[in-house]
Amino acid sequence: MNRAEATSRCWAEIDLNEICGNYLRARELTGGAEVICVLKGNAYGLGAVEVGRALMAAGARKFAVASGDEAEELLDACPGADVLVLGAVGEDQSRRLIARGGLLTLFGPEQGELLARIARDLGRSARVHVKVDTGLYRLGFTGPQAADQIAELNATGLFRMEGLFTHLALHSRAADEAQFARFDAVREALADRGVYFPCVHALDSIGMVRYPERTMDAVRLGAWLYGVRPARYERDLCRPVAKFKARVAQLRDVSAGELIGYDDDHPIGHDARIATLTAGYLDGVPRLNNAGEVSIRGRRAPVVGLVCMDQMMVDVSGIPGVQPGDEVTFLGDEISINEYAAWGHLNRNEALGRIGRRVTRVYRWKDGEFFANGVSGR
Repeated sequence: MNRAEATSRCWAEIDLNEICGNYLRARELTGGAEVICVLKGNAYGLGAVEVGRALMAAGARKFAVASGDEAEELLDACPGADVLVLGAVGEDQSRRLIARGGLLTLFGPEQGELLARIARDLGRSARVHVKVDTGLYRLGFTGPQAADQIAELNATGLFRMEGLFTHLALHSRAADEAQFARFDAVREALADRGVYFPCVHALDSIGMVRYPERTMDAVRLGAWLYGVRPARYERDLCRPVAKFKARVAQLRDVSAGELIGYDDDHPIGHDARIATLTAGYLDGVPRLNNAGEVSIRGRRAPVVGLVCMDQMMVDVSGIPGVQPGDEVTFLGDEISINEYAAWGHLNRNEALGRIGRRVTRVYRWKDGEFFANGVSGR
């Protein structure tokens, strides 16, 4: 694949150098604490294998993913990586991961009994980070019995309990402080029972900048790596890493009063020059309806009609000289992730993660480029 082919329809430009820069700046912010790089959801849609390899070149060794499939992919592609699975894993996959020394989240007594049985069958310890639910009400040991349950599993000798962690709901500072207090209480109760952990962590990207005094041994960073700056954080340390682009496929003149595409509620109010673009909602563009804009030739063009599955239309009446083949930017340069996500009523992480499988990834790395489709990796 050459660049002309890679950028012929719809593509994402991903700067691995900037991702590594965001990682290194986070290391500085945390005073050298471990940065666990979160690569779940195919590295928020940007390519877990490619991003993982680049981060390892920058010195990262600790990663986190959501599923067993994601862990196995990363372990196969990145020898030497230590990959924590944050979510639930089925029995057969847990067996494979324990057998190869993978790192699982231990989040409850029933799941702990399953992992203990697998470890016993394999004749080896299961490596785990223990999750404590302190108020997010998702996964984790919870309540006054949490410390006893964790200590009981530890006493089996079938676990290497390498970490203890929780996750903040980030409702308010008062709620966060209550969660920290619950977490500290469980940690202290475990210490009283002789159970200690070499890696204790609670903070994500937002928590890292909001609660630097709570860095502990590590932070778990996803959004920060991918250029999603925490709200109300003004320092220019988290830099954009991705652009999302397509091409103009065709142009036509449409008379005032006509309906564009599938939309039947918004007849166009003026004679217009309409450009059809080579991307739609299956590529990750939000399914906008007469909302949002794109950038063509450095000028904004409003979306008209309803974004289709594979294509969409914009009004280029005010942009002279637009031609088929012109480059179109959905995200990047003058269109920020904040603006792009707001048009689609999306969380910013979701806006990145929606970039589709068939969108070619164009990676900038060191002084060159390489290309990958969304399925097969490098």
